[in-house]
Amino acid sequence: MADYLINVFLDDAKMKIIEGAGLAGQVKDLGGKKAVQVPLGEKEQKKLAKGFPSMAFDASNACVLPPEAETKLVDIIGQMKTIDVMKVAIMKLYNPLAGKQIRSAQH
Repeated sequence: MADYLINVFLDDAKMKIIEGAGLAGQVKDLGGKKAVQVPLGEKEQKKLAKGFPSMAFDASNACVLPPEAETKLVDIIGQMKTIDVMKVAIMKLYNPLAGKQIRSAQH
Protein backbone atom coordinates (compact mmCIF):
# COMPACT_ATOMS: atom_id res chain seq x y z
CA MET A 1 0.00 0.00 0.00
CA ALA A 2 1.25 3.45 -0.86
CA ASP A 3 2.08 6.00 1.80
CA TYR A 4 0.15 8.70 -0.09
CA LEU A 5 -2.33 8.97 -2.96
CA ILE A 6 -3.09 11.51 -5.64
CA ASN A 7 -6.77 11.62 -6.47
CA VAL A 8 -7.32 12.34 -10.16
CA PHE A 9 -10.96 13.19 -10.75
CA LEU A 10 -12.03 12.24 -14.25
CA ASP A 11 -13.97 14.32 -16.72
CA ASP A 12 -14.94 12.80 -20.07
CA ALA A 13 -11.58 13.59 -21.72
CA LYS A 14 -9.53 12.13 -18.85
CA MET A 15 -11.82 9.10 -18.68
CA LYS A 16 -11.12 8.39 -22.37
CA ILE A 17 -7.36 8.48 -21.69
CA ILE A 18 -7.76 6.09 -18.73
CA GLU A 19 -10.00 3.73 -20.73
CA GLY A 20 -7.63 3.94 -23.72
CA ALA A 21 -4.79 2.83 -21.46
CA GLY A 22 -6.85 -0.21 -20.41
CA LEU A 23 -7.22 1.08 -16.85
CA ALA A 24 -11.02 1.36 -16.55
CA GLY A 25 -10.81 -1.23 -13.76
CA GLN A 26 -8.78 1.25 -11.68
CA VAL A 27 -11.59 3.86 -11.66
CA LYS A 28 -13.20 4.37 -8.24
CA ASP A 29 -16.15 6.37 -7.00
CA LEU A 30 -14.91 9.06 -4.61
CA GLY A 31 -17.70 11.18 -3.19
CA GLY A 32 -19.88 10.58 -6.22
CA LYS A 33 -17.13 11.44 -8.72
CA LYS A 34 -15.11 9.06 -10.88
CA ALA A 35 -11.42 9.07 -10.05
CA VAL A 36 -8.20 7.08 -10.16
CA GLN A 37 -5.83 7.05 -7.23
CA VAL A 38 -2.15 7.25 -8.07
CA PRO A 39 0.11 5.86 -5.33
CA LEU A 40 3.23 7.71 -4.27
CA GLY A 41 5.87 7.19 -1.65
CA GLU A 42 7.08 9.55 1.04
CA LYS A 43 9.98 10.92 -1.05
CA GLU A 44 7.67 11.81 -3.95
CA GLN A 45 5.18 13.35 -1.53
CA LYS A 46 7.87 15.60 -0.06
CA LYS A 47 8.92 16.74 -3.53
CA LEU A 48 5.32 17.46 -4.52
CA ALA A 49 4.74 19.36 -1.27
CA LYS A 50 7.78 21.53 -2.08
CA GLY A 51 6.73 22.02 -5.69
CA PHE A 52 3.08 22.75 -4.87
CA PRO A 53 3.01 24.37 -1.40
CA SER A 54 -0.74 25.09 -1.62
CA MET A 55 -1.53 21.40 -2.15
CA ALA A 56 -3.02 19.78 0.96
CA PHE A 57 -3.29 16.14 1.95
CA ASP A 58 -6.50 14.97 3.65
CA ALA A 59 -6.89 12.58 6.59
CA SER A 60 -6.41 9.58 4.28
CA ASN A 61 -3.11 11.04 2.95
CA ALA A 62 -4.68 11.84 -0.43
CA CYS A 63 -4.40 15.07 -2.40
CA VAL A 64 -5.42 16.65 -5.67
CA LEU A 65 -2.80 18.21 -7.93
CA PRO A 66 -3.21 21.65 -9.49
CA PRO A 67 -4.97 21.37 -12.90
CA GLU A 68 -1.85 21.77 -15.09
CA ALA A 69 0.09 19.12 -13.14
CA GLU A 70 -2.92 16.80 -13.11
CA THR A 71 -3.19 17.03 -16.90
CA LYS A 72 0.50 16.07 -17.23
CA LEU A 73 -0.02 13.17 -14.84
CA VAL A 74 -3.00 11.84 -16.81
CA ASP A 75 -0.97 12.07 -20.03
CA ILE A 76 1.86 10.07 -18.41
CA ILE A 77 -0.64 7.45 -17.18
CA GLY A 78 -2.03 7.19 -20.71
CA GLN A 79 1.43 6.73 -22.21
CA MET A 80 2.69 4.22 -19.65
CA LYS A 81 -0.65 2.38 -19.32
CA THR A 82 -0.36 2.09 -15.54
CA ILE A 83 -1.26 4.24 -12.52
CA ASP A 84 2.07 3.38 -10.86
CA VAL A 85 3.89 6.24 -12.58
CA MET A 86 5.17 8.56 -9.87
CA LYS A 87 8.83 7.59 -10.16
CA VAL A 88 8.70 8.86 -13.76
CA ALA A 89 6.08 11.58 -13.32
CA ILE A 90 7.86 13.29 -10.44
CA MET A 91 10.62 14.36 -12.83
CA LYS A 92 8.08 16.17 -15.00
CA LEU A 93 5.93 17.54 -12.19
CA TYR A 94 8.55 18.68 -9.69
CA ASN A 95 10.81 21.54 -10.66
CA PRO A 96 13.18 22.24 -7.75
CA LEU A 97 14.32 25.51 -9.34
CA ALA A 98 10.85 26.98 -9.91
CA GLY A 99 10.67 30.57 -8.71
CA LYS A 100 14.38 30.83 -7.88
CA GLN A 101 16.68 33.40 -9.41
CA ILE A 102 19.35 32.12 -11.74
CA ARG A 103 22.70 32.98 -10.23
CA SER A 104 25.79 33.38 -12.30
CA ALA A 105 29.21 32.52 -10.95
CA GLN A 106 31.03 35.60 -9.69
CA HIS A 107 34.77 35.62 -10.20
